[in-house]
Amino acid sequence: MSDPTIQTAGFPWLTAVVFLPLAGAVALFFIKESLVRWAALGVALADLGLSLPLWVLFDPSTPRMQFTERVSWIASPPINYSVGVDGISLPLLLLTTFLTPLCVLASWKAIEARIREFMATMLIMETAMLGVFVALDFVLFYVFWEAMLIPMYLIIGVWGGPNRLYAAVKFFLYTLAGSVLLLIAILVVFFHGGQTFDILLLSRVGYSPTVQNWVFWAFFIAFAVKVPMFPFHTWLPDAHVEAPTAGSVFLASVLLKMGAYGFLRITLPMLPDATETFTPIMVALSLIAILYGAYMALAQVDLKKLIAYSSVSHMGFVTLGIFALNAQGIEGAILQMVNHGITTGALFLCVGAIYERTHSRMIADNAGLARPMPRYATVLVIFALSSLGLPGTNSFVGEFLILVGTFLWSPAAAAIASLGVILAAVYLLWMVQRVAFGLPDSHSTKRLRDLNLREMATFVPLVVLVFWIGLFPNPVLTGMHASVNNLIEHVDLEKELSAIPRESEQNGQLTMSPPASAGDH
Repeated sequence: MSDPTIQTAGFPWLTAVVFLPLAGAVALFFIKESLVRWAALGVALADLGLSLPLWVLFDPSTPRMQFTERVSWIASPPINYSVGVDGISLPLLLLTTFLTPLCVLASWKAIEARIREFMATMLIMETAMLGVFVALDFVLFYVFWEAMLIPMYLIIGVWGGPNRLYAAVKFFLYTLAGSVLLLIAILVVFFHGGQTFDILLLSRVGYSPTVQNWVFWAFFIAFAVKVPMFPFHTWLPDAHVEAPTAGSVFLASVLLKMGAYGFLRITLPMLPDATETFTPIMVALSLIAILYGAYMALAQVDLKKLIAYSSVSHMGFVTLGIFALNAQGIEGAILQMVNHGITTGALFLCVGAIYERTHSRMIADNAGLARPMPRYATVLVIFALSSLGLPGTNSFVGEFLILVGTFLWSPAAAAIASLGVILAAVYLLWMVQRVAFGLPDSHSTKRLRDLNLREMATFVPLVVLVFWIGLFPNPVLTGMHASVNNLIEHVDLEKELSAIPRESEQNGQLTMSPPASAGDH
């Protein structure tokens, strides 16, 4: 069988992007304490700069993997260091490298204890997250997937709030339980797919309906915990409330996307029959998450909890678009993953900025900030309007595509999902009215200082992206067209092939299906 990837000779771009933060984390322990913040910022900016050529050099006309690298890691069983990106994974990689410098800036004054360890932990976390988005070998994917747990556990448990240990342990147990099922599912597809861990090759195997059904639910729980989908979401509000600002940004902007990415990279192409069979359940759970998350956000008096529950609602749109199983829905879901990372990350940064001043996350304690903090009120309004999907902002494009894709699958489901947009406007505008324009309960807010230069440097790039993607989304969407269309064609072809009896299925033996086309993966 021909290799379904493009082997890109020359500079190992992905290895450099993935492991530069890890090297930087090690280097932090050999420099002066007073220079740690600047060194961490320099490493994060260098990694961002190193990732930008990927966007320039990426060929959007092909669905195949690009910038691939493949080195034998373990001979038996065959495990390889295999990495690559396509139009689905590249936007998430760039989102991660873009947000890391902003997280370092946001932690400049907020973290005062064990600064060296905190910055190193964040950089290690970046390596783990980037690794998930580029891994093309299941063992490598699982190593990066698990490696993410420990840094986030430490960020919450060491630098978090008063109930940090409870939130950290709850996060760890939920994600570890999902990871155990992920490992079991990987082993099943390994033994039923020709004893290879190559994700692309395993996506071309025709599994029996029984195997697909069981493996689907193992993958589903592993990925649903990360998203998190209803009813696996209960760890998220606690983790957000107790995590420091940078931890909340990483959690909302990148970690939640790993679950949705797992559905796109693994579940849909590997298990097309099971995906089609269980799509109504996935859509129903997504609709419940949209409405439940929005309803819970309406009841919150804590800014962080409000944004945390809004994440449950917004990620419900992402999974809804994925399981619409059409180009509009999936492209909208991928774009919305990026949009959610930008907008919700920015809202958590807004909460962190005001918490540094008032030491309270309660809406009642942070009312009427437009007068003493006009710059802060401006960015808060921009990001709130983006989050509710105002036309001209980034989230509008993603939600519109998702609703179009959902309408093509079921007009009734699209009508129910649109209620989430209305509820989002209610809770976000209510929050803005109180925080920015409400009457303060005391005169203490009159003495608050507005955003300084460092904080403006954190917010301005996010504001630019909100309007750039909102007004000119085509450059982002064009990059994913070929990969998404290939994914849909592959899923449809595999469903057709699965209806054809295979002599090789006798005695439980399965062989790889013929390539869907020359451009597969």
